[in-house]
Amino acid sequence: MKHYLYPDDYISSIYDADFTALAKEGYRGVIFDIDNTLVPHNAPADERAKAFFSYLKENGFSSLLLSNNKEPRVKSFKEDAGATAYIYKANKPSTAGYKRAMEILGTTPETTLFVGDQIFTDIWGANRAGIRTIMVRPVLKWKEEIQIIAKRCLEAFVLLGYKVYVLTGGAVKKVPLKKGMQK
Repeated sequence: MKHYLYPDDYISSIYDADFTALAKEGYRGVIFDIDNTLVPHNAPADERAKAFFSYLKENGFSSLLLSNNKEPRVKSFKEDAGATAYIYKANKPSTAGYKRAMEILGTTPETTLFVGDQIFTDIWGANRAGIRTIMVRPVLKWKEEIQIIAKRCLEAFVLLGYKVYVLTGGAVKKVPLKKGMQK
């Protein structure tokens, strides 16, 4: 049985993932959280993010930004980074936004990946929508709004449970990493 609060895998950075290998596994769409997943909280798309979205396109991926933030933030990041689409005020962890994202991308739970940095909004919602989840370490932790910092304290306990789960043989779907990258 899947534990809805545990990601399918937990890696340092999404920039380390090998999307060429993930494409060979049949994945075609990626849904991303923005803040502290791709860039620091409220930061614009940087050169690394722009190159990353080009890399995704080169590997046949469509991408969607799924954010609880307001439209100006999400739309400008999408346009600057080169993502395929976006949904703002997504009301994560509700599964509705994740399902709508797959409709827009033309993918299914079996061909979609979700990437985020928070358990109680990102991972919990995507898991309940049936999507393979990849959790990343926050780009810049503790430089966030107070409610996010409070959630991070609770997440620490869940992540401890996840580490025990993995160490005791819990089912994880390891993300292929680019050569030279380690978790």
